[in-house]
Amino acid sequence: MVRLRLRRIGLKGQPTYRVVAADKESPRDGRFLEILGFYNPRTKPATVHLNEDRVYHWMKNGALPTESVAQVFKYSGTLDRWERFKKGEAVETLVKEAGEAEAKRVESKGK
Repeated sequence: MVRLRLRRIGLKGQPTYRVVAADKESPRDGRFLEILGFYNPRTKPATVHLNEDRVYHWMKNGALPTESVAQVFKYSGTLDRWERFKKGEAVETLVKEAGEAEAKRVESKGK
């Protein structure tokens, strides 16, 4: 079974994470199938960059997010867009909306 989970990177005491698709049996920082994004909880507000079309692809094919990844997806709005994707909305529209939301978040962070 494939899980969407966080893979820790960064120095000691300075964690940053990659969101990856990995087999359920592989270790936390072990083998993974694909990098789906990046999450940095140390910034205020937290930095989240996701390749949402690939996230939708994996979730459509049965991958389940872990609890921590589900929280990251909820924070970034990906879970809401996933529900709309399941109802039949076009991927291109949702990815464009995600890009605009991320740009707005980055712009407000710079102020």
